[in-house]
Amino acid sequence: MKPRVTIYGKPECCLCDAALEVLDEARRQIPFEIEKCDISGSADLVERYGLDIPVILVDGQVAFKHRIDKSRLVELLGEW
Repeated sequence: MKPRVTIYGKPECCLCDAALEVLDEARRQIPFEIEKCDISGSADLVERYGLDIPVILVDGQVAFKHRIDKSRLVELLGEW
């Protein structure tokens, strides 16, 4: 079973777009599933993550906010 990376963000978010590019690059090194969650349709998610997007979870644990460190992501996924 592959690890799952979840990204909380919203459309037209330049940091979210940049994070998705890093995720795509990392996925070329280590296979994992990406789950994209648009927070804009949920008041609860906007309250929880709105000022911190993108928020990236690795198997349910918050790993990054705002920006992703690709080397650290690959390290985390390699530990999985």
